[in-house]
Amino acid sequence: MTETTFIPHVIGSDEREASDGRSFDNIDPWTQRAVASVARGGPVDAAAAMAAARAAFDDGPWPLMSERERGVLLHRFADVMASHAEDLALADAHDMGRPIAAMRTFDVPRAIGMIRFFADHLALATADTYPMGPAFHAFTAYRPAGVVVAISPWNHPLMLGVWKIAAALTWGNTVVWKPAEDSPTSASLVGAYALEAGIPAGALNVVQGRGSEIGDALTSSAGADRITFTGSTATGRRVAEIAAKQLVPVTLELGGKGATIVLDDADLELAASTAARAVFNNTGQVCLAGTRVLVHNRVREAFMARFQAHAEALRVGDPFDAATDLGPLASQRQFERVSGYFDLAHDEGTVLLGGPGEGWTFTPTIVTDLDRRGRVWREEVFGPMAAVTGFDDLDEAVAAANDTDYGLTAVVFTESTRLAHTIARRLRSGTVWVNCYQVRDLRAPIGGPGSSGIGREGGDFSREFFTEPQAVFLSTSVDDA
Repeated sequence: MTETTFIPHVIGSDEREASDGRSFDNIDPWTQRAVASVARGGPVDAAAAMAAARAAFDDGPWPLMSERERGVLLHRFADVMASHAEDLALADAHDMGRPIAAMRTFDVPRAIGMIRFFADHLALATADTYPMGPAFHAFTAYRPAGVVVAISPWNHPLMLGVWKIAAALTWGNTVVWKPAEDSPTSASLVGAYALEAGIPAGALNVVQGRGSEIGDALTSSAGADRITFTGSTATGRRVAEIAAKQLVPVTLELGGKGATIVLDDADLELAASTAARAVFNNTGQVCLAGTRVLVHNRVREAFMARFQAHAEALRVGDPFDAATDLGPLASQRQFERVSGYFDLAHDEGTVLLGGPGEGWTFTPTIVTDLDRRGRVWREEVFGPMAAVTGFDDLDEAVAAANDTDYGLTAVVFTESTRLAHTIARRLRSGTVWVNCYQVRDLRAPIGGPGSSGIGREGGDFSREFFTEPQAVFLSTSVDDA
């Protein structure tokens, strides 16, 4: 991008600026320069988007279409996104520094695949019937819930936003999507592509702006039938409080402080390379990251040599260089946050390597001998910082892994299938990966207990949330009187 562009709302069939004409700068974290101005929405814009979504649900064709009709349009939507794949890749690379190679090979294909998955899942999903003898036939129908408010984060802007809207749209809902203020571009593009694909006007609306100015207006709207939120635990608590007053169902996918457990029988090269990806991927800005690395003391030295080598091999720099592994942190605010934890790590443990780099970059960081009651061990850093400690037996490892307010993910390395099952059963974690990381099946639930949130999405779990299950009882008896 060489010229400043404008990123609008997409409301109904229109791309528009904020109702009062206000805007804010969109900053490229690599160049630290403004690459666009963004519509700065407020309560008036929120109300307009909610009204468009309500009209599209109450009066429009989208919720009344057959599964096949919606599926055809959703696949067309995916086709349009695929034809603009490079624009989508560039959008997130400029907005939050995601390496362009990762956008091209992972984020964009995954987002397109999510739409196709839910379109097909809709056609293949089954429902229950209840035998009641010859006089009655009973079954469950899954009716669309209504207007969905979807609020997505800045760390994987395209992928995590599409995850929400694809499921909500599939089941016949209409959507108001509010992306994070630091990563507005891909959402605006997706909103325009939906219209291009023939998704009816108002079925997908995109509103831009700061959370404090437009987010509260959306979540507190009397017109919201569902709220799906991914972001910080602090903001998630506020969303839950607002939704509770309205009695609106919510799913909250919030923070994480995942444990990576390396047992003494593990393939150490696999464990070290995978653990490095689990900590440092996306410059550590991943809620699923396994940043607390627990290593059996019998193999700790051998593991650490490999782990440190993989960390040092990662290339940090320009996200538009295809050879870059880690781009900058997404914003100055995020850089200052991670730098603060780095300073604190010197007081709470021993820093082996890493720290601030050029501009807002941060090199892979490894800290050992941390106080397990300290902030670096217990709080979500959301940067490329591994906290490593040793353990002597399985009970100690499980206890340390579960000693957290969060419960989103865990990673386990062992060559024993028996131990893998035993540990998975004992871990308080929504997802457990064994000898792998970030493997996903879109039919499986995503989410976790504690401060990691409320509810699950994925496959039938998304259907349960984005629909109103309805029991239908039909009399089949014939009255001859």
